[in-house]
Amino acid sequence: MPRIFDFGGREVERSATVAGLRALKGSGRHVAQVTAETADEAAAAEAAGIEMVVCRAANVARVREGSRRVFVTAALGFADAVTSDEILRTAFSAITTGADAVITGRGHDTVRMLANEQIPVMGHLGFVPRKSTWVGGIRAVGRTATEALELWDRFRRLEDAGAFAVECEIIPAEVMAEINRRTGLVTVSLGSGPSADVMFLFTSDISGESARLPRHARAWGNLAALHKAVRDARIEALSGFRREVAGGSYPAETEIAGITDAELEEFRSRLEADEISQG
Repeated sequence: MPRIFDFGGREVERSATVAGLRALKGSGRHVAQVTAETADEAAAAEAAGIEMVVCRAANVARVREGSRRVFVTAALGFADAVTSDEILRTAFSAITTGADAVITGRGHDTVRMLANEQIPVMGHLGFVPRKSTWVGGIRAVGRTATEALELWDRFRRLEDAGAFAVECEIIPAEVMAEINRRTGLVTVSLGSGPSADVMFLFTSDISGESARLPRHARAWGNLAALHKAVRDARIEALSGFRREVAGGSYPAETEIAGITDAELEEFRSRLEADEISQG
């Protein structure tokens, strides 16, 4: 496992590095990326052998509590940092806290500004949910030759702006294959087929927590059933407590503190004496 100095100046081990991800191009090897917003999720990802996680920039410290080894990409939300100064401040805070890269869906000027500071930047192309008004719905992007060529042009402009990687969301697999062999960007497939360098799914989908799976996702677990069992067990326990409070069977003799008869009698005597003196 590579040893590097992170952006906070700490000597660390990482399951992936920017150089290592770039070396995936043309190798036929893939690494895996999932979401993680908590220490528990990050620890589970590391234990499962997942190399990369994505989290909100504000949650980098929590994620690093769970894993010192996974490659962490911090998402710079549209509303979290708006001006250039805010974007730079948020990005530097994220990487010095422990992130290895940032991801942004902002324009090329933002990508170029971050890249000029040698911050590893991941872009987002294809179907971008928060920009879906531009494509008219929730759908694959690049299903016509014209749209695929426009998409390819966006890949080239993103690379020219200095990004090292790009999340590729819901792009037809054949189009992704053609683009991947032509771009120098590390490609991260979210519903864009097997030809990208990194395979990405949401932890909630993988674990079976989502109410509805996207077409491109697959569940390897059923945490929704476990969560329901926990909720049901909690309600059952609380209902039992309420019933016994109403019925007078809680608290029982074994659940209360006691006092000896002698001490109780002395307490009562002193209370009575105090009442007389106060009267």
